[in-house]
Amino acid sequence: MAKKKDSALSDFFPEAEELIEVLHKSLQQIEGLSDPAQVRPDTINAIFRAAHTLKGMSGMVGLKKVSEVSHHFEDMLDKVRMGKLSLSREVLDVLTDGVTLLQRMIESASQGKGDIDSSPLEQRIAAILTGKQKESESKPLQNVDLDPDILKVLTEYESHRLFENIKSDSPLYEVKATFKLETFDTDLSALNQKIQTIGEIITTLPSVSPSTVGGMEFRLIVGGFAGSPPLNTQIVGEQIIVREISKKKMEGGGPAPAQAVPSSSSVQDPDPHSNQASNPAESGSIRSFTQTVRVDIQKLDALLNMVGELVLSKAVVNQISKDLLDQNGFSGLSLELLKASKLLDKRVSEFQEGLVEIRMIPIGQVFDRLLRTVRKLSKDLKKEVNLLISGEETKMDKSMVEDLADPLLHLIRNALDHGIESREERMKAGKPEAGALYLRANQKGNHVVIEVEDDGRGIDTQRVYNKALEKGLIDPAKEYGEGDLINLLFLPGFSTRESATEISGRGVGLDVVAKNISKLSGLVHVESVLGRGTLFIVTLPITLVIIKALIVRVGTETFAIPLNSVSESLMISAMDIKTIERREVIQLRDHTLSLVRLRDVFNLKEEVSDERLYVIVVGLAEKRVGLVVSSIEGQQEIVIKSLGGVLKEIKGISGATELGNRKTILVLDVAALMEESTQSKDKKKNEVMIGG
Repeated sequence: MAKKKDSALSDFFPEAEELIEVLHKSLQQIEGLSDPAQVRPDTINAIFRAAHTLKGMSGMVGLKKVSEVSHHFEDMLDKVRMGKLSLSREVLDVLTDGVTLLQRMIESASQGKGDIDSSPLEQRIAAILTGKQKESESKPLQNVDLDPDILKVLTEYESHRLFENIKSDSPLYEVKATFKLETFDTDLSALNQKIQTIGEIITTLPSVSPSTVGGMEFRLIVGGFAGSPPLNTQIVGEQIIVREISKKKMEGGGPAPAQAVPSSSSVQDPDPHSNQASNPAESGSIRSFTQTVRVDIQKLDALLNMVGELVLSKAVVNQISKDLLDQNGFSGLSLELLKASKLLDKRVSEFQEGLVEIRMIPIGQVFDRLLRTVRKLSKDLKKEVNLLISGEETKMDKSMVEDLADPLLHLIRNALDHGIESREERMKAGKPEAGALYLRANQKGNHVVIEVEDDGRGIDTQRVYNKALEKGLIDPAKEYGEGDLINLLFLPGFSTRESATEISGRGVGLDVVAKNISKLSGLVHVESVLGRGTLFIVTLPITLVIIKALIVRVGTETFAIPLNSVSESLMISAMDIKTIERREVIQLRDHTLSLVRLRDVFNLKEEVSDERLYVIVVGLAEKRVGLVVSSIEGQQEIVIKSLGGVLKEIKGISGATELGNRKTILVLDVAALMEESTQSKDKKKNEVMIGG
């Protein structure tokens, strides 16, 4: 337990230092204004959020005094942002001195020293909060042409910001925007970013009823900045409607003048001990108190690309060394080059491993966000659900963790809406009233396995079959196994729900999971027992930057297969191959393994006899196929490069790489090839020729 706490503190200090820097910069920005009362609300909100985050984080790691001071800060800032307290010079001084004190308190904790006395500052904050505050004013929200139902749902802060915009005669607008369901989150974010350059977004409200043109509709109430062009001339789009909603200007408009709270502390602090907080020079040093450096992920990407080039150069040197040894034997220069090649191999590998390690972050960062989602969705669905998390310390590449967030969110939403039953259903089934949702992660070799499991109703494959039959997705004359029916859930637009809800039922979800996991060179496996629950198993490589690959030949062409997708390789003869329902299969121990001939997928000419073939078994558990190749050339570390426009859309190809002999070959997309193997053989084959 002590080790876990020390680890939490180590993670806390760099985060806290970053938050302190945000507070300092935001307050300096306010200091530079001629009238601090005219500060933009997003600046105050940034300070408020930083104080709130610092309060929560410090409380979690046991720094009680830091949490208390941050809480007092939060109280004062909340009154400022709500218009109940003027941002006077005294308030600004207390905020500035307080940030300096917080910095010293955190620095002291990082060095293992005792607490710093914060009582003088707390007394100053208390004096401000108990002093005369701004009286509440009549807020004529009727001066805007808005639906009364919208005014009713505004929060106190949103009502305050609407009033402030009316009072300052700022133009007000209502923006109605409709987005596609698949991309509404990114489209809405892009619209917000554009609006925020010319105005303040007071509130964003999703429509409670489905859009008449399909998709998801949002209403945004926006206050324009002084001197900015009209919003309706800047925000245009086919599904975007902008209208001005200001009715009239207020009498005697303009913001109220800043009211300073009478106190001698704005000139001279009554408590001489408070100088410790107000004079940063007395803290002894302005050096950073952590040894952590924050690095832009794009800079790490650039470094890893350089390492990738080193890996290719290393492979070239190794090849030259082998060629010289073949020609000259273990002579002087050949032997020296061999030694240098081995040393280069070792150093590049160490460099690569160290750089990849820097990019690794705990997957728990995503799990924490999912915990908040579960709480909200379970409340919306009126279901009691306990989320049980394990393995949150498992590390993955930063970029992969972020790309994993959306697929995991879809799986969580699916489990909450489709999987876990209502309280009444669970009681009838003899289950606990509260559903259980498990989110687990663990590392297995060079893979990370993530499991999302619920103890709900499970997948009704008969219902899936009926829905697929209704949609014309399956052949009624053909028999389907349970695994085949479960795989139908990953088809675009497929849903067993009769009517759409705000949570799911629109056919958007599991197909997104399959596509996103495939992009990460991962696989999804599903296990379900009717009435007992469903388990989704997502298997991913730890990183995608530099990987080991199996080099194979198909006829005269050479390909690379990522080794993290390969479970085993076999040598077979043509007699071992059987045909079942127009699909080639072989018997692999107790299982029937479907075969995919790469020569047929890419329309290649293979002159090698079928008397001896190699099968590369890819996939996991029951979800496996065999890739038929002519020969196996060996293993090699590769750097995957993106393809140009001509080859980009070829199914089954994820990129290209360069071998040590300077030959460029294509890298196979195993997930896409496995998907190809499950489709009908009558489907038209890929007509793109590769190579000669």
